[in-house]
Amino acid sequence: MKIAIVGAGIGGLSLALALHERGLACDLYETIPEVREIGVGITLLPHAMRELAELGLQLQLEAAGIENLESVFFNRFGQFIYREPRGRHAGYELPEIGIHRGKLHRVLYEAVLQRLGAQHVHLDHRCVGVEQAAGSATIHFRSSSDAPLAPVHADVVVACDGVNSAVRRQFYPHEKLAFGGINTWRGVTVHRPILSGKSYLRVGSIETGKMVIYPIADNVDGQGNQLVNWVAEIRREGAPMNDWNKPGRPQDFAEIFKDWRFDWLDVPALIEGAGNIFEYPMVDRDPVPQWTFGRVTLLGDAAHPMYPRGSNGSAQAIIDARTLAQQLATAADGPGALSAYEALRLGPTSKIVETNRTMPPDFINIKVDELSGGKPFRHIDDLISQEELRRMSEEYKRIAGFSLDPSGK
Repeated sequence: MKIAIVGAGIGGLSLALALHERGLACDLYETIPEVREIGVGITLLPHAMRELAELGLQLQLEAAGIENLESVFFNRFGQFIYREPRGRHAGYELPEIGIHRGKLHRVLYEAVLQRLGAQHVHLDHRCVGVEQAAGSATIHFRSSSDAPLAPVHADVVVACDGVNSAVRRQFYPHEKLAFGGINTWRGVTVHRPILSGKSYLRVGSIETGKMVIYPIADNVDGQGNQLVNWVAEIRREGAPMNDWNKPGRPQDFAEIFKDWRFDWLDVPALIEGAGNIFEYPMVDRDPVPQWTFGRVTLLGDAAHPMYPRGSNGSAQAIIDARTLAQQLATAADGPGALSAYEALRLGPTSKIVETNRTMPPDFINIKVDELSGGKPFRHIDDLISQEELRRMSEEYKRIAGFSLDPSGK
């Protein structure tokens, strides 16, 4: 079976490695002409680490990132709301890791080169369309200079080309991104350890300003400072959508956080200290009824782009990869394997897309803001019990697929 993967991001690389583990060959086709370590932070939750550990990458990833000890929630006045242990500290067999996205991508990419061979990775190949005929599919490509490249024939085509997937657009040509007025700005700052130095922080809420903050590299300057990833989010009625391709400007959002100076963190200084800031829109797409069309299927963000809340987009792409590889290794034919994969993954990921919109992990902060009227409180127990907050957190984990008690009991 000749398998072609369109896109060499986290999902595409994970699929290539999962196929290789099962003795199946494939070729990857990636738009960019050169692989570089770009981006900001990402969190690898225990269910993502389970998949990556099975691919033999756990030790490399642990060495490249920081193991999270805890997740802590605060309101915008710096008042404590809720704390819970994470990863191994919560009883999971595997850690939860904060890591630079470029480092994660590099580990996956180098593993693919080593195991599959560089001849199976084709850079500077931008997919512009897929055609199908009896018994095969043909992918058409162009280079970065827009020159046409030789078409590729395959038995199976897997589109891993992201939220703006060219392959998905073929089957859903009139579909639009779903944007609800939430924009984000992301950066990394060399900073002294915050709280435990292994804490994942959610501060505030999207209605009045929210920050997600966690470390992704330790002792980066020989003086004990960490590389700290941060994400600023705000919902504004009628706001235009941020652009993926433009650098972020502090003047577009920093005013919201100007008074966020707490005993344990100076947020304005964190923003000011960033080397680079990137702007992104908070977007997803409505779940669709079908991913598989004959010999072509969708995977990861091409299949189920979701709000980047709960660190779950990459995890679901990696789980997609293992599921599809299993089906391709055991099914009698390619189209049958693609249909079986869709049947297993479409429903659960659609539920996560919807949950990330309405009841994400930071719903805890939104609920507390609602109960307090957006004002400081005397003590969190005056508003809501820690048990109720724990129940809300566990419900998200159950839907996302990494609860220690999937039954929800």
